[in-house]
Amino acid sequence: MSTYVFPPAATPSLPIVGSDKRFAVNRIFCVGRNYHAHAVEMGRPVDKATMKPFYFTKAASALVESGATVPYPCGTANYHYEMELVIAIGAEGFRLAESDAPRMVWGYAAGLDMTRRDLQLVARDQGRPWDLGKDFERSAICTAILPVGDLGVLDKGNINLKVNGETKQNADLSQLIWNIPELLADLSQFYHLQPGDLIYTGTPEGVGPVKSGDRISGHIDRVGDVTLTIGQPE
Repeated sequence: MSTYVFPPAATPSLPIVGSDKRFAVNRIFCVGRNYHAHAVEMGRPVDKATMKPFYFTKAASALVESGATVPYPCGTANYHYEMELVIAIGAEGFRLAESDAPRMVWGYAAGLDMTRRDLQLVARDQGRPWDLGKDFERSAICTAILPVGDLGVLDKGNINLKVNGETKQNADLSQLIWNIPELLADLSQFYHLQPGDLIYTGTPEGVGPVKSGDRISGHIDRVGDVTLTIGQPE
C-alpha cells in the first residue's frame, strides 16, 4: 500500500439524479466558440467549412456543485458567466466515429464556465494560453448528472441564463456549431476519452459580467437548472 507525504486530495465528483452514488470526475474539457452569435460577440467569427473545434481544459479540482456561493475571484475586474450544456462521458473512446456518440454519453448536466474575461482576452491577444482566464479555482459550476435514459443524443432544447432574474442568454442547443456527435468524434482524435470526463459544449451569446451579491440561474430543457451566488472577494 502506498504512503504519501501528505494526504491526497479527494476525488472530485458530482451527485447523480435519482441515485445515492456519485459521478467521479476525471477531466474537464471545454469547447470554445461553439455558437455563431457568441463567436461574433467575441470578435472571432467561426467558419465551419474551414475551421475545426478548439478546446481548453479546467482542472477537475475547479468543480463546484450548483447552488453554491463562491467568492469573487482574485486578479480580475471582469468576471463573466457562460451557460453551457455539459456531457458526462461513460465509456472509453479513441478516434471515434460520429455514430459512436450514443454509447459514449452517460448523462448530461447544466454548467457554468466562469471566466476571468479580462485575463482571457489579454492572453488571447498575446497568443498565450488561457489558463489564468479559464482554469482557476471554483470556475466550473455543475448540476447533478442526469443519466441519459431516453434522452439520447440531445440536438435541441432551450438553454438560457438569468442574472438577478433578468434574462441574459437565450438560445437553443440546435444552434451548436459542432453538435455532440461531431464534438466527440473530433476530440477523440486527440485524447483517449475516459469514463468520468466532462465536456462543456460552449456558450450562447449574451455573456457578461457579474459582481458580488449577484445570483445566476441557468436552465436547459430536459436537463436541469444551475444556480450560483457571487460572494465577496477573498
